[in-house]
Amino acid sequence: MSEKKKDVLRETDDEAVRLARTLLRSSRYGALAVLDPETGAPMASRVAVATDHDGAPIILISALSAHTGGIVADPRCSLMLGEPGKGDPLAHPRITIACNAEKIAKDDPRHGRIEWRFLSHNPKSKLYAGLGDFAFFRLVPQRASLNGGFGKAYALTVDDMMITGSSLDAIAAAEPGAVKHMNEDHGDAIGRYASYFGKVREPGDWIMTGIDADGFDLASGDRTMRIFFQKPLVDAQDMHKTLVAMAVEARQALSAIGPV
Repeated sequence: MSEKKKDVLRETDDEAVRLARTLLRSSRYGALAVLDPETGAPMASRVAVATDHDGAPIILISALSAHTGGIVADPRCSLMLGEPGKGDPLAHPRITIACNAEKIAKDDPRHGRIEWRFLSHNPKSKLYAGLGDFAFFRLVPQRASLNGGFGKAYALTVDDMMITGSSLDAIAAAEPGAVKHMNEDHGDAIGRYASYFGKVREPGDWIMTGIDADGFDLASGDRTMRIFFQKPLVDAQDMHKTLVAMAVEARQALSAIGPV
């Protein structure tokens, strides 16, 4: 009689979902695996990454790249996100997402918001984003495997990774102006977000790189940070109220704590 195979997967909980969304939103690069159209063999490459408002990964790739030919011929692909960090690289969280790639044409109504979000999160890409052979692709998640460290494996669904709602387009339209306003006029508040909500103690010139219904993203040089809202935004107007409330909370809490 054969032994029953041990299930190594944990039940997906709120902590796993939060970790998955953090990896998804905060990553600036990942490993993209496609199928070689000539041989059918798997082929992996490093790509710069951002996310659309619903959480779908976005990549910007050249038509001259081998992996572009792969996803044009067969849109099935896999994206691995997560930085190794110090020590054993296998002890650090990572997520592998099975996706279907969708090319975003320049006349697609979504192109403007996708371009803005990608370049806001990857400003060095502005050097080549406008070249004719480059194009954006949305990698639409189908399922994912999350490894949160030793003994912490989870199978995730689309609902675990993506956010939905009728307000996403309105929030996307308000995002560029809100981010510009925060960076130009409220740098002190952004610093407090990083210190209080992000628990950062090292100094840094933090800027805001994006806002979506689920939270917002900060960056300081090569460091990135994801800060989630206590509850998702209801609409674009809710964005301002939530950011102000969080700024007040951070200021009051940091004043009470005093210098660290």
